[in-house]
Amino acid sequence: MRTAYSVETVRAAERELMARLPEGALMQRAVAGLAAACADLLGRVYGSRVVLLVGSGDNGGDALYAGARLARRGAGVTAVLLAPERTHEGGLAALRRAGGRAVLPGAAEELILRADLVVDGIVGIGGKGGLRPEAAASAAVVARSRAAVVAVDLPSGVEADSGEVRGAAVRADLTVTFGTHKPGLLIDPAREYAGSVRLVDIGLELPEVAELEALQDVDVARLLPSPSAESDKYRRGVVGIAAGSARYPGAAVLAVAGALRGGAGAVRYVGPAGDEVLARFPETLVSDGGPRKAGRVQAWVVGPGAGDDAEAVAGVLEQDVPVLVDADGLRLADRDVVRARTAPTLMTPHAGEAAALLGVRREEVEAGRLAAVRELAAAYRATVLLKGSTTLVAAPGGGAAAVRVNATGTPWLATAGSGDVLSGLAGSLLASGLDGRDAGSVAAYLHGLAGRFAAEGAPTVAHEVAEQLRSAWQGVFPPTHPTR
Repeated sequence: MRTAYSVETVRAAERELMARLPEGALMQRAVAGLAAACADLLGRVYGSRVVLLVGSGDNGGDALYAGARLARRGAGVTAVLLAPERTHEGGLAALRRAGGRAVLPGAAEELILRADLVVDGIVGIGGKGGLRPEAAASAAVVARSRAAVVAVDLPSGVEADSGEVRGAAVRADLTVTFGTHKPGLLIDPAREYAGSVRLVDIGLELPEVAELEALQDVDVARLLPSPSAESDKYRRGVVGIAAGSARYPGAAVLAVAGALRGGAGAVRYVGPAGDEVLARFPETLVSDGGPRKAGRVQAWVVGPGAGDDAEAVAGVLEQDVPVLVDADGLRLADRDVVRARTAPTLMTPHAGEAAALLGVRREEVEAGRLAAVRELAAAYRATVLLKGSTTLVAAPGGGAAAVRVNATGTPWLATAGSGDVLSGLAGSLLASGLDGRDAGSVAAYLHGLAGRFAAEGAPTVAHEVAEQLRSAWQGVFPPTHPTR
């Protein structure tokens, strides 16, 4: 599991560790990792041209000390002091002793344009808002240069806790972060500014529960349902799909496609697209009596392509089993009814749907995804999966459990019907026994992998994503894993 912690938590852990270490020892642990990462990126340190963009405080100090280490290995290192009166004195002295030099911002442009490597040490993890004008000007030059860019702990101008980017910011090729990931390194829009991320262990003791966590293959493999020798289709779970309409029968077909590949033992379909579903998937159990007369299910999916079928949504929500609400169902579901449910509810909006539910502009949700998913989870007392380039899953009430983040997908998944496949898949995982948070995050992980396999760097369509779910499922297990 990859975890991320807030600025407040990281600083508390740093204070506790610094109290037990000699003065400056913690910074030197970080600096050693930063300098090694810079050297790896350069390949050949001797004779390379390195520019340090140095702000105030310890972030700038890290850049200066790392620059000193590179200078001792033969690099030509110049520090641009963006806050000369507040420059880290020890770091600046170390750089000068190693043969580096320091200049004021007016001399920065030519140096940056000729550099092989730029180290961003402008603002630390406590920075709020975009870069100040002078720093923004330097960042703009960096963007025009051909230099590789390494950010110290976090790209300057992005917000560590929220992943928001409120103005000008540095775009890094590599971010070297210390002690733990920060939420902004895992959440868009900030994530795209970070480039690759390298974590340097500096010995922090962190709480068991993180602010953010990201599943890895081993975590997904542990959570995926596995039939036993005594399993039958009912023990494995039956998922009901209430989806589709005369106008959108394909939504039903795609939701069923995802559900059939999600681990449940059987799929029941109710709705007007039964003929289309059976033509594609004859193993589906089709009923025309509505959700209340569909028969035994362990979970429901409602909403994809449902149009204005409020009765189907209401009929599903009144049942005492886990329910996934997507697409049109999000618009038709009564908030008070969802809040009053005792069985789990999983809502799966994209940014536009989330904005409508919150009564804000879509741009606000996209700029502050973490805040939006927590707010929705609190407002509906439901697990919320906010779809997007980084999918977020928040537990009911937006409470203490870590928000899950998933980034296995590809931009090619932004295609009609892709979300319907995800809904069916997650609903099937609910029916097989996973709770809402696990079902949503595991489904997002597999769906993202399937999207990659289907696309292979080129456009894909939703039914191809569904067809790759089996490969994605197999892909999370190591080659030596026994057949399950």
